[in-house]
Amino acid sequence: MIAGWRTRVGDTAMTLRETVRSTSKDTRPVNLDIGTINLPVTAYASITHRVTGVLMFFASFLMLWALDMSLASEASFNHVASILGSPFPRFVAWGIASVLTYHALAGVKHLIMDAGVGETMQGGLIGARIVFALALLGAVAWGALIW
Repeated sequence: MIAGWRTRVGDTAMTLRETVRSTSKDTRPVNLDIGTINLPVTAYASITHRVTGVLMFFASFLMLWALDMSLASEASFNHVASILGSPFPRFVAWGIASVLTYHALAGVKHLIMDAGVGETMQGGLIGARIVFALALLGAVAWGALIW
């Protein structure tokens, strides 16, 4: 039977979990406070890769809208160009370019690891640090190019 299913013992209903003695020596905590867990840099790299993928998905709608507007007519192209010339849209464009850069670099790191290079914990740490460093350099380069 599966743990948690109800069984009848006489007239008293008991869960199977209460009737079977636990033989597990698992002492891990049940309720985890995520804020107090010290994650390795590889975990942050993986989480950031997933978050940047989601951000790129939503940014693609904005970029497709801008492309559609710019291709509609010369007047709409000039309107999109004037919008993108102000500071906040430039910041958004910098953010999208930085997110794309990080996601691409992390994707290349995953492809390299799929080829069997850097599969150890030490290799993962080095790869994650390289991705973070190159993404930071890319963000600075995008900032210089956009502004």
